[in-house]
Amino acid sequence: MQPAAHAQMVAMIKEVLPEREAGLLIGSRPWPLLAARMQQLGEHHGTDTVAQHLNRLTTGTSWLEATGSALVGRLVDATLTSLTTPPGTPALPGPGSPPVADTSPMGDHDTVRVRLRAALCADDPWTALHLLNTDQPGPLAEAVEELYRSDTDRTAFRRYLTWFLRSLGEPGEAVLLRLLATPGLSGDDRRDLLRTTVARGLRLPAELLRTYAQDAPASTGGSPALELVDAMGLSDDASFAPLLGALLEDPAAPRGRAALALGRLGARAWTAPIAGRLSEVTGLDHTAFTVALELMGDPAAVPYLLRWLAESGEERVYDVHHALVRLTGRDPLLPERASGAAYATAVRAAWADGRIERAPAAVRDVVVESGARARFSVDEGAGRIRAAFDPPSPGSSWPRWDRCLTFDGKPLYRVGSLCDTCELGLTLLDWPDDEAARIAARMRGRLTDLDRLDTALLAEWSPVLGELETGHYRALLLDLPLERVTEPTRSWWYRRAAARAEADGDDGDRPECDRPGDYWPGVTHFQLTAPVPGGRVPFTYGAFLPSQPPEALDPAAVARHAAAVAAGERPAAVVLGWIDDRYVEAQHEERWLIGAILDGHHRLAAYAAAGVPARVLLLARVGEGSGADGGLEGLAEVAAAYGCRE
Repeated sequence: MQPAAHAQMVAMIKEVLPEREAGLLIGSRPWPLLAARMQQLGEHHGTDTVAQHLNRLTTGTSWLEATGSALVGRLVDATLTSLTTPPGTPALPGPGSPPVADTSPMGDHDTVRVRLRAALCADDPWTALHLLNTDQPGPLAEAVEELYRSDTDRTAFRRYLTWFLRSLGEPGEAVLLRLLATPGLSGDDRRDLLRTTVARGLRLPAELLRTYAQDAPASTGGSPALELVDAMGLSDDASFAPLLGALLEDPAAPRGRAALALGRLGARAWTAPIAGRLSEVTGLDHTAFTVALELMGDPAAVPYLLRWLAESGEERVYDVHHALVRLTGRDPLLPERASGAAYATAVRAAWADGRIERAPAAVRDVVVESGARARFSVDEGAGRIRAAFDPPSPGSSWPRWDRCLTFDGKPLYRVGSLCDTCELGLTLLDWPDDEAARIAARMRGRLTDLDRLDTALLAEWSPVLGELETGHYRALLLDLPLERVTEPTRSWWYRRAAARAEADGDDGDRPECDRPGDYWPGVTHFQLTAPVPGGRVPFTYGAFLPSQPPEALDPAAVARHAAAVAAGERPAAVVLGWIDDRYVEAQHEERWLIGAILDGHHRLAAYAAAGVPARVLLLARVGEGSGADGGLEGLAEVAAAYGCRE
């Protein structure tokens, strides 16, 4: 999402909520979904309509009665209600309403049903449902289906029931498909179920979608509803392409979503129509068109993109450049931290000659500032190891949002979004192929007892550095106090919230649903033993995640490195990292030094076991996602605190 659009939505929330409550809502986990709904309303009905919906927050103030952990749930619930209910509509029964009496004989199924209804009627249904799903008391999906088929319960709890089905995995998916196949569904029910099915990425039968296209109420301008457009893109049925392609010509239609649907279908016959209409779209639709071309993977889009790059306004240049890099494999080096007009000028100059073949990677501008600090740039980097945007989530209004750390295109860790008011969280997805270890091992010869950086060393490593993503880098030789973390409760991912609560003067009690495992990256890793001292940001944490399974460590190799450390040697590990700056909940500055271990897992384990600061060669890319200065301040603070002393 474009930062300006996100800032506008944040400002609208701050206009109707007090500062503290606005910060809690913006920093909550469901915020991206709420913001997506605001964006969707704004795109089709204007910002005045969004403001009218949000004004319900000032009249329906049940959230004022909540405190502590329940307040966030009440705020999310109230905001969702305001955005999904026409202004002036009376509130439906929901949180706080007395449960409907259950007079059926008690048994396992009845117990589950009673507990489900109690969760739906709780003060904070979202938390109650989360806890119920955690307990897994029985056949929850079937109980949800039974309540959904009840007119009374469906009217009162529709949004909770469909959300809950989305969280129940395969059993929930089966119920969704059964409910969608039910004859005589109302328009509201159909839209709600279809949105949930799309969010799960499920493929619906083409005949069912055709029936919906004929019978379902249309959205603005007579076009198919957004969720139906998304479902067609997931159908794997190319027969929907002409209908979707026709939407590209209608300014009142959801053109961006139609383009993405065509991209998911791989309908390359529509490459030229999408690329040729880039000049007609702006904002998120323009981003969606370029992402659709990336999904197509069709080189035929490249000439259109090059022509449009020369004519487009500076606010559209990033999208075009990103698509050109994805489609050609060529990734030219741009000036460090260029922005606005300077960035647009640099991008146009880089593609001005029309060359689309990737040149060999080159390591340039090597400057050794000291024995512990150097900088260099990678031009036309192979990008085998990089942080890349995920394909857009089905049903989302934001074509670029989540990112993953990838190796040869294979996602290794989910990194999350660039949203600077959201918490940072990483999640293990998969392990790289053995080739990743072989690449890193090519640096190993000089790492045995590394005590300083020099130009000859970086020149020797140039072939390996060229495997990185194009960009500007800092190389820091550090002695880091690290510990090996095996328990979620010991990780900074979980402990940071207690630090924020203490800074706010709260008691630090965690809500019942706030489980340590929810923050855990899914793997044993290394972290700084304490936040980085002396920094401008009160809390600067450090975490280094493995690129091979921890259980694969050889105890004998760890013992050899431990003996070398005890003898005074300092074998170095190599970590690819970056600085990530956040303003969590629009209240708390938080900074992370994040790293992926390229080589040296056994060495780090030996250092951590011995309690000796670990010698680490950090290769940090300066750029987006690293704050206004590209992460330079954070890297300077890390170097000042832990730089290897010559």
